Amino acid sequence: MYSGGVSNDFVGAPSLDYDAWRDAVRTICGRYSPGGIEPGAFSGQARARDICGFKSVDVSFNARRLERSRRDVRADAVDHYYVLFQMAGRSMVVQNDRTTELDVGDVALVDAALPTTYLAEAGGHWASLQLSRRSVASHLGSEPRCPCEGRGAAAARLLRQLLHEGVENGASTSADAYMRLAVYDLTGALFAPSEGEDVLRHTDKLFARICAIVRDGFADPAFGPCDVADQAGISLRYLQKLFTQRNSTCSQFINAVRLDHALALLKRRSALRSSQSISDIAYASGYSDYTNFHRRFRCRFGQTPGSIGGKQDAVA
Repeated sequence: MYSGGVSNDFVGAPSLDYDAWRDAVRTICGRYSPGGIEPGAFSGQARARDICGFKSVDVSFNARRLERSRRDVRADAVDHYYVLFQMAGRSMVVQNDRTTELDVGDVALVDAALPTTYLAEAGGHWASLQLSRRSVASHLGSEPRCPCEGRGAAAARLLRQLLHEGVENGASTSADAYMRLAVYDLTGALFAPSEGEDVLRHTDKLFARICAIVRDGFADPAFGPCDVADQAGISLRYLQKLFTQRNSTCSQFINAVRLDHALALLKRRSALRSSQSISDIAYASGYSDYTNFHRRFRCRFGQTPGSIGGKQDAVA
């Protein structure tokens, strides 16, 4: 595990009383209520930072318990995952009837959209990084059952280092997209299933999601592999790898979906004796160039678009 430690800049953050701390936390990450301590004896710190476009939150408190109830979840409708770093003290995270114990240096993945209970030592300090639900699910292949304890000391150490260096040095705007991808890749390395069968299931679920993204977007002539990778929250290189493993490419799959759609529209045109032009069908299937559509259709199906249903080609 990476070494924990409370950063000097956080040590200097102002100490807040019960109401001020609770209000600050609710503003930056949702409704949480300290427990197991008299409000008059409570003290804590809270701050939010922006790191490469992610919200990072640091909190500390001397309460023995922190609650996020079902009512809290319904009230603020927060919907993301967060990677949670135990910076000082020890704690237990209870969610989904699962309990994860955290010591200094440990890391866990928690679902902000579910009720959560923290049981903590007084003086604990936690740092968290809020991540898109869709992107986390894409990298893991499915929505994880939280809390998940991170595996892999190297990935944890790198993510922790990135968290601190993103604050101390600042990341340039042009680099932010690459840094965000690095965060999701490290998150995948930390929390992805470890067994071979689970890994296969992970990639199969991710590929199924990619196919669904293509089927949702193919009608846009400008839609391509870069758009698929962006919506899936993965790199273009990884997208290409997933298709290569299946002896195909993303571009080939997009064209196959477009041509299948065009064939269905042409059969419907014939059955209904519609006057819809083939060029309109081509455009509705994601082709802005009729010649390209005609060539690809004939190569795929061995006949011209106009011959479907016994009609002759008609562009207009």
